[in-house]
Amino acid sequence: MSRLEFARRVDALAQFRVADVSKPQLASDDAHHLLKVLRAREDEELVVTNGQGSWAFARVRGASIARVSDVSFDEADEPVTLYLSPLKGDRDDWAVAKATELGVNVIVPLLAQRVVLKWTAARAEKFLARWRRVAAEANGQCRRTYDVTVSEPCLVSDVPLDVAVTQFEGSGSLGAVRALAVGPEGGWADDEWAPTRTRIGLGETVLRAETAALVAATLLVSSRSGWPRHTGEDKNGS
Repeated sequence: MSRLEFARRVDALAQFRVADVSKPQLASDDAHHLLKVLRAREDEELVVTNGQGSWAFARVRGASIARVSDVSFDEADEPVTLYLSPLKGDRDDWAVAKATELGVNVIVPLLAQRVVLKWTAARAEKFLARWRRVAAEANGQCRRTYDVTVSEPCLVSDVPLDVAVTQFEGSGSLGAVRALAVGPEGGWADDEWAPTRTRIGLGETVLRAETAALVAATLLVSSRSGWPRHTGEDKNGS
């Protein structure tokens, strides 16, 4: 992608997910948001994507939209996963949004021992719907063209062995780590993780849980091979 094309994407009014990029049609809620909330004007430009790497520019045409560019395709990033313990209030929503903006591909709710929220089936359904909505909104805001996966909740005992955990004074090497687990407000319980589990430190200060999630997401994304990925040069070499 050229810098000019990337700048055009950033400058678009908004980005929306559609089923078919070649013939984009907005869902009713998205159409309402575009026309009534954003108050989009005739011919104003936006980006549409299918959440699987395909995207195009479109323009407002009356009460609908029309594609005005060829369909383009973004290569997928190397996947990184954040295991995030649910937090009180809306602090986990903030963490999910920021992890999405930074480029995390998969977010897994982690039911650590010290999670404050009482977990029920009814609460789980609402909780997952909220995280998925937050991730989808953040995806559009930062112009990502691949959906972020918010997985089903996971117990610590079910976390794969290659997932590292964040811990104050952790001394493990990030190296090839592509998944990190962040604990709840009260931290990890004693012996919650096996001694052999890789532990990654997040600095020399004690962080709030949502701040730890932000730092963990940053470390994961920056550890990708080939990071940072720059946009391609324009034809004139600028």
